[in-house]
Amino acid sequence: MQGVLTGFAVIAVVIAVGYVIGRRGYLGEHGREVLTKLAFHVASPALLFTTLAGTDLSVIFSSRLLVTALSTAAAAGVFVAVAVVRRWGVGRTTIGALCSSYVNSGNLGIPIAVYVLGDASLVAPVLLFQLVGVTPVALTILDLSNGGAKGGPLSHRLLTPLRNPIALGSLAGVAVSAAGVRVPAPVLDPLTLIGGMSVPAVLLAFGISLCGSTMPGRGPDRLPVFLSVALKSLGQPAAAWALAAGVFGLRGAPLLDVVVTSALPAAQNLYTYASTYGVAERLARDAILLSTVLSVPVLVAVAALLG
Repeated sequence: MQGVLTGFAVIAVVIAVGYVIGRRGYLGEHGREVLTKLAFHVASPALLFTTLAGTDLSVIFSSRLLVTALSTAAAAGVFVAVAVVRRWGVGRTTIGALCSSYVNSGNLGIPIAVYVLGDASLVAPVLLFQLVGVTPVALTILDLSNGGAKGGPLSHRLLTPLRNPIALGSLAGVAVSAAGVRVPAPVLDPLTLIGGMSVPAVLLAFGISLCGSTMPGRGPDRLPVFLSVALKSLGQPAAAWALAAGVFGLRGAPLLDVVVTSALPAAQNLYTYASTYGVAERLARDAILLSTVLSVPVLVAVAALLG
């Protein structure tokens, strides 16, 4: 329980600081944009590279990862199916599907893994799957749907993930880990220092975005917001529990691990993606905020029932 409350308290404080910065105008009218670009183009790629470069890739073959992948696909698939029927468009559908299934495995998942599950490495399979599998695909779709690679030759479109800094940092880290290369300290230390700006920059930008905003869940994005929040907070952990217990026969600690990680709220960096591509920003902001608030009682309930 302490890990859940501690993780959310840290996030809430940093977001609150961002809100105050926005209200006071300390960073000027372009402060949020600068922080977002810093996180997306510089700090997040550095953080992902240093994280994945030192990760044991054998975790990708675990049954826990398979449960995570299937529950993620289930939640995202439901949102996509509804979005196709409602004709919400490619960009909005992509962001909504991410908000329905992409968990906060970094700045919230790690402390919860330490305090609730007792092992920070247990969040590694989720982190790897999202960074190496989900992120490059989603960002490629956003690139193509925004005209970044439309109309170009096939080779140009196929190389879209390699031009995205987030995907490039992730893939480079995986390549280094797979090759068993030890990154020299003079190279790793500056990247670690730069990567340390990623989470604070994302949270501060998110806090600034709340200034002058209306109550979440209103306006034209009301249905996509509520659908993504319901899928993220209730649908995905329910799917993970059903798959883990009913299909893979997980019990005890392994079952708790996969359900807790699936019940984590939507990641704050999804707002960075939406803001960077200029699509569904309000949907991302509202879904992240509401799923974060709702995940507190959900995580407490999961820990109490399965712990």
